[in-house]
Amino acid sequence: MATKLSTSTPTSPSSVFVSSFLASPLPPFCAKSSMLTSPSLPSQAMILRTTHLRRLCRVIRIAYLPDGGSFSKEVLDKFSSSYALSGDALLIRPFCLEYKWEKRGWGDLLMLAHPLHVRLLSHEDCHVTVLEDFKYRIIDGDLVGVVGDSWVLRSNPVSVTWHSIRGIREESHNEIIQALRRDVASLDPATLTTISSYFYGKLMARAARLALIAEEVCYPKVIPTIEKYLKSTIERWLEGTFSGNGFLYDAKWGGIITKLGSTNPGEDLGFGLYNAHHYHLGYFLYAIAVLAKVDPAWGRKYRPQAYSLMVDFMNLGRRSNSKSPRLRCFNLYKLHSWAGGLIEFADGWNQESTSEAVNAYYSAALMGLAYGDTHLVVVGLTLAAMEIQVAQTWWHVREDHNLYKEDFTRENRVVGVLWANKTDSGLWFADRSGEIVLFSDVQFTKQLVDWMYSALNKEGIEGWRGFLRAERFDDGNFFSNLLWWIHSRGDDEEMGYKDGGKYCWFGHYCH
Repeated sequence: MATKLSTSTPTSPSSVFVSSFLASPLPPFCAKSSMLTSPSLPSQAMILRTTHLRRLCRVIRIAYLPDGGSFSKEVLDKFSSSYALSGDALLIRPFCLEYKWEKRGWGDLLMLAHPLHVRLLSHEDCHVTVLEDFKYRIIDGDLVGVVGDSWVLRSNPVSVTWHSIRGIREESHNEIIQALRRDVASLDPATLTTISSYFYGKLMARAARLALIAEEVCYPKVIPTIEKYLKSTIERWLEGTFSGNGFLYDAKWGGIITKLGSTNPGEDLGFGLYNAHHYHLGYFLYAIAVLAKVDPAWGRKYRPQAYSLMVDFMNLGRRSNSKSPRLRCFNLYKLHSWAGGLIEFADGWNQESTSEAVNAYYSAALMGLAYGDTHLVVVGLTLAAMEIQVAQTWWHVREDHNLYKEDFTRENRVVGVLWANKTDSGLWFADRSGEIVLFSDVQFTKQLVDWMYSALNKEGIEGWRGFLRAERFDDGNFFSNLLWWIHSRGDDEEMGYKDGGKYCWFGHYCH
């Protein structure tokens, strides 16, 4: 085999390290190039031409040296004889994810871990070595070298309950009940004018919240009204009798789409192109879970439809004849979901609403609780826990945050949209800090409140001021739900402010 390596003019400290191995390895080659600005290798910077004089039997590895230093070269040379051929991600037990690689060659395997990988690595469950000084800078922080044939990631556990963990003091019940009576009285299927799967789902989920709040404050007399409303609104979707819209199965891509989305990609916020399936369907699952709890016979009747919705974005099967792909939205390397579906964007995949991503998997866990499906409970909570950890890592921008550039950290406390190739401070429908806070539903801390209120002086946000001051509510919320949230935070200041303290639901739903 004859190998010719051509590179551009070496004018930059950025370097490419090339090595090969067999019984008698070729000498390593280091080429510097001004064209190399990322771990990817542009064809303009280096072209490897191979003329086959005999059967190719060598492995050639190309690595990027961001600093051109001897340390990085020594590390790469040390682990050059072992490489990954393929990999697998396994949900091995509750709140644990294992990466296993099929490797070739000899010696230990060197791979790269992003910041959350490093935080979640469980040294009790796997034999790995973290090379803290061997790293590549990317837009999401540092990729750090990890030596080991398999990793086990362990997240903070999240508990699943129908009601608040800390409970609500009896003296607070009356205030919530008064709001609950007004909110339940406003439920009327005849007033439902939306035919959008997204907005319809939100309305059903918020009605379901009222039933659980009524249980917790010992006011069951309103539950039959809520139950009747939910059945009349959701059954038309599950039975396919809703004239305005409905669910269809798409055999081409293996998933559920809507009637409107099947003919117009812009309808249902791109649901027909698989955009944000976990957002939309998560609301449906929440309502189904509550109804199945309130009326188990109803739950048994509609269990096939309920599981069809869940499997669309939470399928764990690997069979070639599966009706849906494995974990349609959730990226097992990034540890969070993407919402872009089949839509192409210049900056790649994206996700905006971390709160709706958490809700999707949490709702699936609640549905598992209603149906006695332990496996669904465990998987749903594990994915929800990962989404929470990721939101805290990449969406919540603390003042001491060192993952993003200094100017971005200085100007922002929350990420609007996280893309594969960029971090955006705006939203799809807005670019104001107050709206980002509301949409992300993040923890309320002093720093976040200060940042949020600084946006109130801007022009054109009169409507949003009402939301920030709780004068108005999103179409997925009720006043009784807000009161429930306030009164269920507890008064134990010793809980501290880790993960948001008393102002953060995460701190009360994790143990």
